[in-house]
Amino acid sequence: MQDQYILEMVDISKSFPGVKALDRAGIKVRKGTVHALMGENGAGKSTLMKILGGLQPADSGNIILNGKEVSFASPRESLDHKISMIHQELTSIPHMTVAENIYLGREPITANFWVKEKELNDRTEKLLSELEIKISPKKKMVDLSIAQMQLIEIAKAISYDSEIIIMDEPTSAITEREVEHLYKMIRSLTAKGVAIIYISHKLNEIFDIANDVTVMRDGQYVGTKRIEELTRKDIVTMMVGRELNQLFPKVEADIGETVLEVKNLTRTGKFKNVSFELKKGEILGFAGLMGAGRTEVMETIFGLYPAQEGEVFVKGQKVSIKNPADAKKNGLALITEDRKLTGLFLPHSVKDNIIAASLDKFLVGGIFMNESNINGICEDQKKLLRIKTPTIDQKVKNLSGGNQQKVLLSKWLLTDADIIILDEPTRGIDVGAKSEIHALMGELVKSGKSVIMISSELPEVMGMSDRIIVMHEGKVTGIVNRKEASQDLIMSFATGIQAT
Repeated sequence: MQDQYILEMVDISKSFPGVKALDRAGIKVRKGTVHALMGENGAGKSTLMKILGGLQPADSGNIILNGKEVSFASPRESLDHKISMIHQELTSIPHMTVAENIYLGREPITANFWVKEKELNDRTEKLLSELEIKISPKKKMVDLSIAQMQLIEIAKAISYDSEIIIMDEPTSAITEREVEHLYKMIRSLTAKGVAIIYISHKLNEIFDIANDVTVMRDGQYVGTKRIEELTRKDIVTMMVGRELNQLFPKVEADIGETVLEVKNLTRTGKFKNVSFELKKGEILGFAGLMGAGRTEVMETIFGLYPAQEGEVFVKGQKVSIKNPADAKKNGLALITEDRKLTGLFLPHSVKDNIIAASLDKFLVGGIFMNESNINGICEDQKKLLRIKTPTIDQKVKNLSGGNQQKVLLSKWLLTDADIIILDEPTRGIDVGAKSEIHALMGELVKSGKSVIMISSELPEVMGMSDRIIVMHEGKVTGIVNRKEASQDLIMSFATGIQAT
């Protein structure tokens, strides 16, 4: 029966110190369907799913699975009930192989408790082959790209032969081509009766893949509807409690002289002869598929890695940027794509993270920190970026992904950099927060700053950029003006079909 629920979560409540994360929230999922779970960051989506996945206990409420009430004290108990989860933040063990990560705790072993490596690798090879994922089982996770790690996380969840798979932002780190691949896997699973709970902020994906949509707001259940009953505007209004008139609020800023010029920049094995200019007041988009070299170019400009050839000019002067400190002195800021790995100090407070790149501003006599000044500025940043946190002393690891991203943005905006590089600035961020960050980008360029934005979402690149640099396999294949931009043209450059 199509309306039969495989899962019902009813009146689920959960509180943390200073925060009520869930207030009588719930979801009802039909067998063999894709059920989208949506809401702004901090709405409680991930908390609700962590309770289902056995990662956190609920304070109250009921979980009914296949008509029977259950509760899970650990992830193992959830897995034993055929529920698996793909987490938004990657959970792989870097120095173990792909096979070891996928079958961790489930390895085939000998009577003497040695792992049967050949059998483990063969089993993994078979799984990856069935999923059409072309990655060697013997490769270490640390050597994979973020997108490849995401595919392995997906394969791991599928390997449990689950009846319910929770996918928390599964496409946050993969390209459009890989998204289509994921859709194919999802359709194959639902055809077998598997239910998918799909958390995403990307409205296009929801309308492509979902059967039902549940919306949460401020830890509470807002409503559930079939996808055919909804428009994009309906979902956004349910999520934010207000209408968003413009997702990409492009500001027409005065574009002036060249502030950054890159000439024939080359880093062996990553990119070759990359040249471009960035002008004052401009948002310069960078588009391309996985492995195109966009992030690597920005990391090299910022001094994280050395270039073998090429020159960089800032405001007409040739510069030698050997490390991030040099980049900062030259007025550059880099908001990295992986906020947890390279952006934030997770065990530390919101306040400590906001001031981390600007400590010299708060020193008195070169020794002591001006705490009252710090607190005032951090409170201002909290309000400016609408960071949802009980206090600025809250640990960053306790915030939602979107609020962590806002803290990272705040950290670098406080440096007063003139050239701001944003690598996937809205990855894993809800529709309302995306609109706020896009508006902030407009304010930055209107104030005379310049922005480079790397994004894997073509609507975002096209909606926000004045010009778009397109890369393919480490080379610039096209430069597209805003008025000429189309998805077909950008993809023709990104796939190497066309090059200027």
